[in-house]
Amino acid sequence: MYTSILATAEAAYLPPLIDYRIDHPVGQLAVLTAVLAFIFYLTQHPTVGKIFKVVPALVFCYFIPTTLTSLGLLPDESSLYSWIKTFLLPASLLLLILALDVPGIVKLGPKAIIMLLAGTAGVVIGGPVALYLTKSMLPDIAWAQMTALSGSWIGGGANMVALQKAAELPDAELGPIIVVDVFVANVWMGLLLFSSGIQHRIDKWTGANASAIRDLEKRMSDFQEKTKRIATLPDMMMILALGFMGAWLSYKAGIHIFDALGGPGAKGLNQMINASTWKFIIVTATGVLLSFTAARNLEGAGASKIGSVMIYLLVACIGAQGDFHKVIEAPQYILMGFIWMAFHVGMLLFVGWLIKAPIFFVAVGSQANIGGAASAPVVASAFHPSLAPVGALLAVAGYVLGTYAGLLCMLLLKWVAGV
Repeated sequence: MYTSILATAEAAYLPPLIDYRIDHPVGQLAVLTAVLAFIFYLTQHPTVGKIFKVVPALVFCYFIPTTLTSLGLLPDESSLYSWIKTFLLPASLLLLILALDVPGIVKLGPKAIIMLLAGTAGVVIGGPVALYLTKSMLPDIAWAQMTALSGSWIGGGANMVALQKAAELPDAELGPIIVVDVFVANVWMGLLLFSSGIQHRIDKWTGANASAIRDLEKRMSDFQEKTKRIATLPDMMMILALGFMGAWLSYKAGIHIFDALGGPGAKGLNQMINASTWKFIIVTATGVLLSFTAARNLEGAGASKIGSVMIYLLVACIGAQGDFHKVIEAPQYILMGFIWMAFHVGMLLFVGWLIKAPIFFVAVGSQANIGGAASAPVVASAFHPSLAPVGALLAVAGYVLGTYAGLLCMLLLKWVAGV
């Protein structure tokens, strides 16, 4: 009865404003690239462009596609979105890592790891707290649903599946949790992207020492200026070849390694690291190795700019997978999700305040948990393109933590639920 009332309310108060949508992947790509082009055109406008000094362009690249999906113009699932996540993301990572300054990364120190662990602790403890505050509104099986979500919010999809099995949660009961995972996590990611535009003010207010980050950004900028040149056709072909060959070979290698370790039914390492995670590990390692070769000089021809274009397309696709209508499908779960996320954020801000961590470490430490390898580099690159590898490396560490920390969260959830 409760579900039917919600369905009626949705039909009555939130009808689709557009009675058609673009189902062809090429049409979806055309719309998303047009949106991105229009946003970046406006950033150059003498008057309108001032808005982007307050709200980063990346925020609009994220939420405008969400609005188009909510209006019915774009679907929330598409083969285009899957393809871009599977291949364009690793290609972009390789191109962004190509000019990596390894000494500069090392100088960032341990604060990034500390914030990653703080974010994990916030998820592990925040889940039981959220369940305690909302269990009167949730079904008895909520502890198992939240166990699966803890895997996603600490590591990623592989961890979510492993913990779903550990909690013996049927696939049919995953629906509300998927809504929470997508909606709450996407809202939080939007706020993190916004924080990148005011990072200097936040760091000044908190007294954080961001000198190592600024030094890395300067070293990267100096290297770009030193190697800068007008890109030739061979340069562009080489950049695209490196990106897509790296993505494809990493994709295939990830599958082979995963299968060699026993496949999806194996225990041990395969429970924590699936084929997709291996892909990101391999493409990140490949980019780091190439950064010690002459390939690094392709940065001067625009390697990171092409990588950034790919990242922005990914952001638009992630945004298009959101739908504001879904909020009313499971309001009690959404409330639980925001309480849980608030505890995670509170833990990050408290630890960040204690150690005077720059907001960059807070943001990437959070997204490495909540979003994993698919979005941690996006958030990192919003602060500066040279910082994308930090997001990728922390996300991989999050995958390793995911299952074990999720099992601890499951025990606490069961205790709160009285199971």
